[in-house]
This record gives sequence, structure tokens and C-alpha cells, in this order.
Amino acid sequence: MKITLNAYQIADALKNDTNASWSYNGSLALAEYLEEYEESTGEEMELDVCAIRCDFSEYSSLLDWAHNYFGEEYIDALAIDITSSCDAMRDKIREYINDHG
Repeated sequence: MKITLNAYQIADALKNDTNASWSYNGSLALAEYLEEYEESTGEEMELDVCAIRCDFSEYSSLLDWAHNYFGEEYIDALAIDITSSCDAMRDKIREYINDHG
């Protein structure tokens, strides 16, 4: 027996996982990503909130992600000019994630 869930139902299940701290927007974005992945591969997935919690993380900002991923050396690792604006720094981080993520 199987139940097919839509993105909103998946997001609700992720948000209701008491061992995770997803925002609703984060859980919905992840649900939409998982649906797109399923469609692009043609493989049906089983919803396992524990496995998802272990495989994915949500950060409050791109700078938090960079700091967590690279540590204190994220400015050097991403070749960020420290005199750059915050927008330029976020763009550099986005570029790195798009190229390597």
C-alpha cells in the first residue's frame, strides 16, 4: 500500500519532525527539490524524515553556510574580497554552491 504526497504534505511532515528545526519555507523548498529529483530520475522515493534530516541542513543565511562549511577560512577559500559588499559576498557563495553543490 502506498500514499502519494504532494509538496505541501511533504513539507508538513518535515516541519513536524520534532528532531529537526526546518522553517516552513525551508521544508517546502526541500519538498519541491525532492519532487523534482523524483521526476527527473523517474524513481519513486519513500518519505523518510529521519534520513532527510541526516542528509540535508538549513542555514539562516549564505554566510552561515560558508562559515559552517569552510570554518573561519571561508573568505580565503571562496576568494572573497573583504572590502566587497554583502551582496557581492553572497553572490560569490551562491556561485560556489552552483558550481560545486
